[in-house]
Amino acid sequence: MISQEDIKKIAELSRIKVLPEEEETLTATITQILSYMDILKEVDTDDVEITSQVTGLHDITREDNPVKSPIREDLIKNMPEVYADELSVPGVFDK
Repeated sequence: MISQEDIKKIAELSRIKVLPEEEETLTATITQILSYMDILKEVDTDDVEITSQVTGLHDITREDNPVKSPIREDLIKNMPEVYADELSVPGVFDK
């Protein structure tokens, strides 16, 4: 079972605001989801062939050839904050 302390830690790590009155509901919901995963662990997959992809395609790659965007200057003009001709966004790692 997951605890309310686990919920608080998950919320902190994912930067999601969880109200105290939501903690109990989230604890029950996530516990139920994890319990379902335990049921799936019981499924016998010994005779199931390992599959990494099912499309039949392989080595579908192309050479990376950067090209100058015709709308780059328009994009930069519309950005809320620009640093060194690039979009500047707030940092996410404050600790």
